[in-house]
Amino acid sequence: MIFETERLILRPWKESDASSLFEYAKDERVGPMAGWPPHMSVENSLEIIKYVLAVDETYAICLKEDDIAIGSICLKSPLQSHTKISDKELEIGYWIGVPFWGNGYVPEAVERLIHHAFEDLECPTIWCGYYEGNVKSKRVMEKCGFRYHHTEENKPCVLMNDIRTEHYTRLTKEEWKKTLV
Repeated sequence: MIFETERLILRPWKESDASSLFEYAKDERVGPMAGWPPHMSVENSLEIIKYVLAVDETYAICLKEDDIAIGSICLKSPLQSHTKISDKELEIGYWIGVPFWGNGYVPEAVERLIHHAFEDLECPTIWCGYYEGNVKSKRVMEKCGFRYHHTEENKPCVLMNDIRTEHYTRLTKEEWKKTLV
C-alpha cells in the first residue's frame, strides 16, 4: 500500500532506499533513542531494509517533492509489540532524520496510519511507547491524541544492550472518532 498526506508519501521500503536510509540512520541522535544502533554503512542499511523494514505495514516516510526516504513508520502486530497487547490491537513506531525534525512530518504520518489502522484494519486500540528521555517522540504521541497508560521499568533493550524505562500511551478508536467531530 501507498498512502499520501498533504506533504508526504508513505510507501514500502525499496532496496534502492539504502543510501538515504544510511544518511539519516547513521546519526547517533536517531537510532539509540528509538532502541537501535546507528547504521554503520550503506550495506548495513541495505541489510536492514531486506530483513527488517521490507515487511507488511512498514513504510518509508518520503517528501512528495522527491520521494526520498527520510524516516520510517510502522504498525506492529502483537507478536512484534514491545508490550503486551491483545490480538486485535497494534503498536505504532516511527523515526525521522534529524534535518526533518520540528516540521510536523511525523505527526502527519502518524495521523495517516492511525486512520488506516482504525478504518482499514479495524483495529480497536493503537499503542505507542517511548523510552525515558525521548521527549520528541512523547510530543508526537500527545499531538496525535495518545494518552499515557503505563510505564515498564528495567526493560532489556536488546539491540542497544542496555536496560531502559519505557512509557506507553494508547489511543482507542472511540477516542479517535471523537476528535473527528
